[in-house]
Amino acid sequence: MDIPNLIQTVLIYALPVLFAITVHEAAHGYAARHFGDNTAWAMGRITLNPLKHIDPIGTILMPLMLYFATSGTFLFGYAKPVPVNFGALRHPKRDMVWVALAGPASNFVQALLWGILLVGLAASGVQEEFFVRMAQAGILVNLVMWAFNLFPLPPLDGGRVLAGLLPRGGAQQLLARIEPFGFFIVMGLVLAGIVSKYWLSPLIDVGYSFIRTVLSPLVSLLS
Repeated sequence: MDIPNLIQTVLIYALPVLFAITVHEAAHGYAARHFGDNTAWAMGRITLNPLKHIDPIGTILMPLMLYFATSGTFLFGYAKPVPVNFGALRHPKRDMVWVALAGPASNFVQALLWGILLVGLAASGVQEEFFVRMAQAGILVNLVMWAFNLFPLPPLDGGRVLAGLLPRGGAQQLLARIEPFGFFIVMGLVLAGIVSKYWLSPLIDVGYSFIRTVLSPLVSLLS
């Protein structure tokens, strides 16, 4: 095991990952408060303090174990979910869609901001590999979180969006019955390569393409 390389990788990804999960969870809480639910606010979860969102097992232990077990080829983790009382929302069925979308949307915005930083580093002539790789990691981490959380199966955000869009009745009830097992179903699909091949990779490619298109005028201006 290349310990120096591992330490460097952890340091490069640490800040992007902390920002990604912290802003993601805070965005859920902020959106919920905006639409009428103060649960997260009352519990102090609408904050950019990463300690409020870090789950010792899901955010630290599990990713490290998977990194060692798979030699860095597969990583997975999660933060403490922000509590949302959907019944307290002013329009629960409609508003749950916006609350669910807030997290992934925050990740996409962060990916774009890391892209701007990367362009700025290049335009300024900064060639320090550590900072360049951190900006690249920031784009990747946030696009992965954006795409993965949009997967349409509860308890992921995409499952909440789907539940809010489906008409009341059998389809919603089916999703509700699936939710207790959703995490294990998603993990099974991830390990089987289905999520990566048919969902993550296509969406991430779209994300990169969009960011390149949006930043191309800035690249031309600064070059």
